[in-house]
Amino acid sequence: MNSEEIGVYIGKRKELLTVHGLNILVALVVLFIGLRIIKTFSRYFRSLMDRRNVDLSLIPFPHSILITLLKIVLVVSMIQMVGIETTSFVALRIAAGLAVVLAISGTLQNFVGGVVLLLLKPFKVRDFNQAQGRSGSVNAIQIFYTILKSPVNKTIILLNDALSSGSLINHATEKRRRVDREFGVSSVANIDHVKSVLNRLNEEETHVITDPAPAIVLSTLSDSSINFQVRIWSLASDYCGIFFDFHEKVKKAFDAVIVSIPFPQMDLHIQKEK
Repeated sequence: MNSEEIGVYIGKRKELLTVHGLNILVALVVLFIGLRIIKTFSRYFRSLMDRRNVDLSLIPFPHSILITLLKIVLVVSMIQMVGIETTSFVALRIAAGLAVVLAISGTLQNFVGGVVLLLLKPFKVRDFNQAQGRSGSVNAIQIFYTILKSPVNKTIILLNDALSSGSLINHATEKRRRVDREFGVSSVANIDHVKSVLNRLNEEETHVITDPAPAIVLSTLSDSSINFQVRIWSLASDYCGIFFDFHEKVKKAFDAVIVSIPFPQMDLHIQKEK
């Protein structure tokens, strides 16, 4: 290659660098201005939702999709300015697809979990559940999370991904439940006498189901007491009433027939030195 050809080659490269360099500079300016416009639009969008009294929990999802879509369109516009050929239709489809994927990437598993819960229906609204170390009545089943109300009226929010993939206890699935209670009496108490008192209380309880029949068993012999377990069946709606009321009835019945309930005690023997 002679000096003349070298000069022509260098001239073409300078011309190409000048043209593309200018395009890149314009693209960077457009990027800077576009990001500022998107930021302003983001604030306007949030203020518009606030003025319309839209629930705050509903704003992040459409906001993230819209802002991500605008940013991808801006990037596609920069690519076109630099000189990379692409059709507007394909670019918009790619931008829209990426916007949706990026917007829901953090909640995709919870979305799938919500779909699983809605399809399989392991519980319904007003069921009393235990899951993820929490318990309460189901207040609402959302697409991303489930809301429980605790017995003391606290709001508990559980992510659907954890609910659909973890263990869960639904106390309202079955119409009948067994109430298991244990009571200790003095080790010198008469076993048959104690059983007769507990049997009488079972018979007087109006919410007890007789089939299966109630059972009273001697469960353990501890150091200072004899422990009886009372197993009675009831409707799920009556479970809590029986569970707590039975304690009071047993205490009053034991007091009436002089059956003592043991308490921890220690015998101390003092030996005098000779």
